[in-house]
Amino acid sequence: MEEKNQLEENEHTKKSFNVGEFIFDHIADHYSWHIFTYKHKHVAIPLPIILYSQNKGWNIFLSSKLSHDPVYKGFKIDEEGKYKGKIIEVDSEGIFIDRPLDLSVTKNVAAILISSIILVVVFVSVAKTYKRRVDLPPKGLQSLLEPIIIFVRDDISKSSIGEKNYLKYTPYLLTIFFFILLNNLMGLIPIFPGGANITGNITVTLALALFTFIITTITGNKNYWKHIFNAPGIPWWLKAPLPLIPLIELVSIFIKPFVLMVRLFANISAGHIIALGFFSLIFIFGNMNSFAGFAVSPLSVMFTIFMSILELLVAFIQAYVFTFLSALYFSMAIEEHH
Repeated sequence: MEEKNQLEENEHTKKSFNVGEFIFDHIADHYSWHIFTYKHKHVAIPLPIILYSQNKGWNIFLSSKLSHDPVYKGFKIDEEGKYKGKIIEVDSEGIFIDRPLDLSVTKNVAAILISSIILVVVFVSVAKTYKRRVDLPPKGLQSLLEPIIIFVRDDISKSSIGEKNYLKYTPYLLTIFFFILLNNLMGLIPIFPGGANITGNITVTLALALFTFIITTITGNKNYWKHIFNAPGIPWWLKAPLPLIPLIELVSIFIKPFVLMVRLFANISAGHIIALGFFSLIFIFGNMNSFAGFAVSPLSVMFTIFMSILELLVAFIQAYVFTFLSALYFSMAIEEHH
């Protein structure tokens, strides 16, 4: 009987750690900002929940209310199904009624606000330093950022768009470069205010790609649209009666921002998943055997550190790639007819 109980206990222990839940819980968005866990108690920063329900109207409260009570004011965080991890409205018996309009400040939203404030403070400070130190060599934070700003201006914006028009697009290119870079780096920091998976969130990368798409579409000149709907040098039978080439070119307009969106999202998410996967090896082997867990720990930690260093490199590369491709799209949109 004792051996049977021991076997059941071991079996329960093996099933207690779910790798998939562990990884996706860390890269997913949340309604609170988890800081640490002490004696099985989660210490987290509560964030504002803002909901609009047709039955209850506007409801504003802190996310800590939902952590203390499973259901608060008829709302709860769904634990399974279509709206898993999202707030839903339920009746007195806990049965699903509807998904309210959710305008809550989640972890990713809070992290975007923090990173935006950091960028504004840093660049306003650097701009004031330039005004005070006219014709003087750069100093402090100014000396750190100036080479990066010049690199984006000269090696990305000017070289891709051309000397005639590059200044018009440089402010946007600098903004997305530093926004992506800062959030990539903050995502590698495991403690507050870091740790949010902003650029690994598909909605954030979608918004960034949409900005590039809108600017490209609005600033596209006559020659740009002519190459889409009536490309010169293409045989007429590829344009009419079936407009094959125009259709391909039209689809490519939407493929370009889609590529921007997926490339950034996939690279950042993949890095986090692989690093967490290596770290999970400790618990996977530990569930099988305590000695195996201790034995694999050094190797697992080494691989995790290696992936973290690699992610540091990817943080810079992905900021560069997104900015460079945006500059290329702008260049194609304003290219003059030769």
